[in-house]
This record gives sequence, C-alpha cells and structure tokens, in this order.
Amino acid sequence: MYQKFWKRAIDIVLSGIGIVVLCIPMMLIAIVIKLDSPGPVLFRQERVGKNKKPFIILKFRSMYSDTPKNVPTHQLSDAKSYITKVGAFLRKTSLDELPQLFCIFIGSMTIIGPRPALFNQEDLLAERDKYGANNVKPGLTGLAQIRGRDELPIDVKAAFDGEYVSKISFWLDVKLFFGTITSVLKQDGIAEGEQKELHM
Repeated sequence: MYQKFWKRAIDIVLSGIGIVVLCIPMMLIAIVIKLDSPGPVLFRQERVGKNKKPFIILKFRSMYSDTPKNVPTHQLSDAKSYITKVGAFLRKTSLDELPQLFCIFIGSMTIIGPRPALFNQEDLLAERDKYGANNVKPGLTGLAQIRGRDELPIDVKAAFDGEYVSKISFWLDVKLFFGTITSVLKQDGIAEGEQKELHM
C-alpha cells in the first residue's frame, strides 16, 4: 500500500511544497550561475529510470559548457578543472540537485530511492540488476547516499540500493530523509573525480 499509493502521494506533496518554498532561492542560484560562466542555467541529461526506461534529469549546471557529455564525473580527467567556481559550492552543498524537485513532482523520480545512473555506467547497472534495484524509481537520495556517497565502491553502493529496495517502508524513508539532511550539512562522502574500484 505504501509503495503503490502513499509514497507517490508524499512525493507530490513534499516536492510541491519544496518548489514553492525554494522558488526564490532557485531563482537567485540561476542568476548567479549565469553571472559566473556562459551557458544554460540547467543541466539536462538522460538517465536510467524505473525498469531502465530513460528520463531527463535536471540539475543546476555546475560545470563549464564544454565539459564532455554523458561522462560520470569520476571518469573525467582532472574533474575539478571542469567545475565552475559557483558549481563547486553548489555541488558541495548539494544545491545543484534542487531542480530534481520538478522530476519528482512529475513522477520520473522519487524522493528516496537509488540515485539515477547513466546508461554507460554498465558496471553499476549490472550490479543493481542482481538486487532488482533498477526496477524502482530513482531517487533524490537513498541509503547509499548516507552511507558513503562518492566514496563507496560500485558493488557496495549497489548492495545498499538492493537493501533499500528489499526494505522499502514509510519509516525507512523518513529515516533516510533526515539522515540525508545530516549528511549534506556535514558534507559527507563527497569526492569529486574519485571513485573506488569494483570489489569482486
């Protein structure tokens, strides 16, 4: 009942409130991005959605416009050189993720779930397949985000995603929601351009 109805209802209510409450801060962020470097305010990218169907994720642009497309940050050579001054702050505070509230509101994402992967992240997708973690909506945050984020090896990250999928409940989502706030404030697990190797 929670997964089929209440989870989506909560997503609509909370993302709607978030869009209204944060509309002015988001407008200010957009202005600062335009003043900082040339290019669009929003970064749009095709990601893996529920059941591996593609959707367009939205983020505030945190990198220069000539950054290679569809390449995970950890695969970029000298990733930090592609990040703008404003972008570095946005990424460190996770403010670049705010436009995903619109993705949640329209239903392509959920608040709590596995973070959406790129289609060329075949190793991560293969690991998630083992746990059925590709069969649920991707989330703004999830279990892996509060247990290590960028610092986690791919197999461990996928295992956490699988653990979440097997235990989805209202109280787990509440726990992860507030755990994410704590992690963001502490800036836990952020490692630009770094990612540990897959453990076999």
